[in-house]
Amino acid sequence: MNSNKTVNPPDWRNDTVLPLHLEVRADAWAVDAACSGNPGPMEYRGIDLATGQVIFHFGPMKGTNNIGEFLAIVHALALMQQQGLHHKAIYSDSYNAILWVNKRKCKTKLERTPETEPLFGIIARAEHWLQTHTYKNPVLKWETKKWGEVPADFGRK
Repeated sequence: MNSNKTVNPPDWRNDTVLPLHLEVRADAWAVDAACSGNPGPMEYRGIDLATGQVIFHFGPMKGTNNIGEFLAIVHALALMQQQGLHHKAIYSDSYNAILWVNKRKCKTKLERTPETEPLFGIIARAEHWLQTHTYKNPVLKWETKKWGEVPADFGRK
């Protein structure tokens, strides 16, 4: 059996209903964004890796994929804090978004226009949350080459 393949789920793995690579924590959420064009209609969501349930979904609104990835992580962090889920991890396949979250700043080059102004308001709110809150949840890189697409993927590639 190819080590990149997963069985849905293996008989001995009782922590998830999803096919997850052995290295992936099931006590976590996975986030992802999708954008038709760049910029274009952007949306993001978060999935519970233990149950496969969609925890949140936002959009679409005009934006970029990187902005969606950033907002998805912040959305997950804020929701986990609100629900007292300080032990859960967050997986994202976006190196840029993880870096932006760590720096507490969305470094987008998206042009600020009347059409994108609502999104810039959401970005400002997310940055403010990061600057005024601390969190213990690890934000981990989803290793797509090893594990396949992140479970929150929209499947539009």
